[in-house]
Amino acid sequence: MDVFVCSRCGAQLTAPVSRVALPVHTHYGAWEELHPPLMEPATYAVDPEPCGPPWRLWDEVGEAGAAAQGIHAPVHSVSFGVRGRVVIAPGDSRGMVLIPEKCAGYCQGVDGRDGPNLACEGCGCAVATRMDDCGLWQAVWLEPDAVRRLPSAALPTAAPPCWDDVAAGPQRVAPVEPDGSWNRRWEAAVGVALAHLVAAAEGRPVTLPAGPLADLLGASVAGVLPSGPPARSLALAGPGIPVPRPVPDILLVPRHPLTGEPWRPPSGGAAVVPLDTGVWAYLALSGETSPLPATGTLPDGVLRDDYPQPRRPWRLFRHDQRAFVDTLTRLPAARRPWLRAYYEAHRHPY
Repeated sequence: MDVFVCSRCGAQLTAPVSRVALPVHTHYGAWEELHPPLMEPATYAVDPEPCGPPWRLWDEVGEAGAAAQGIHAPVHSVSFGVRGRVVIAPGDSRGMVLIPEKCAGYCQGVDGRDGPNLACEGCGCAVATRMDDCGLWQAVWLEPDAVRRLPSAALPTAAPPCWDDVAAGPQRVAPVEPDGSWNRRWEAAVGVALAHLVAAAEGRPVTLPAGPLADLLGASVAGVLPSGPPARSLALAGPGIPVPRPVPDILLVPRHPLTGEPWRPPSGGAAVVPLDTGVWAYLALSGETSPLPATGTLPDGVLRDDYPQPRRPWRLFRHDQRAFVDTLTRLPAARRPWLRAYYEAHRHPY
């Protein structure tokens, strides 16, 4: 576990937190909607990509300059902002106060448009930005030059989970919200995964196995890849799930929740497409057999028939187009002629 302190005066600015992978939906929310906190309590993540101003036009930067910033396909402008910003849940912040003149937003909260809006209570130094306006996941972003990370004296650092631990207790994320809308984390996660799928399939058709994968994602895959033979095969794989035989051309696998690295099969061979672990777990692993407790009235393996009905969405699933296009621009493969041509044909305003 770590804590973050003010670089100027040393005051503690966070509760003890442990590092996890940056969520794939970090920068993708729904306009005119309030979102929950981005991070789980007692966790933090680091964004390795440049973020925010200053911005420079693509024509001014050039392809090589944009690639140095992690952008590999033409965009309107390229960020040359700070790297390494640290994000925590708002409830894990300590010893910070709002800077009133920096609290502008669109309509329902603050969005950081005027720069850091939280100051260290001890010395007044601007150290972080609270963001909670519509379309933004609620978060506190610590400025890397204004804070220091220290080991927590209160709580030791736990051993990182292995893939077997991830398989034993993943947090499954349901695709449909109680009001019948699609989960925004799902929309963003699928958009990111589709960009990796396009690159892995090299723009060729892909066949999905029958079941939840085809039911939920079939339309999205059909929207970004052509149909017809010869098609490449795709299947779910990961810890606790044997790789199908014969081995498919592409495996849809989870991202490690701490490192963000994709799971890879022991034998190698197949291309892998990483997917948000919670979304992958919903598709790949069975959940509870019943949300209602039963005490000794049913034998093992017998399922109840009085479960609550599954939630039904009020529209067809649509992946987050901005997440899809943005991920394409950050794939080094986007510099290859075929994927550059695909990107130019599929980029849309958003």
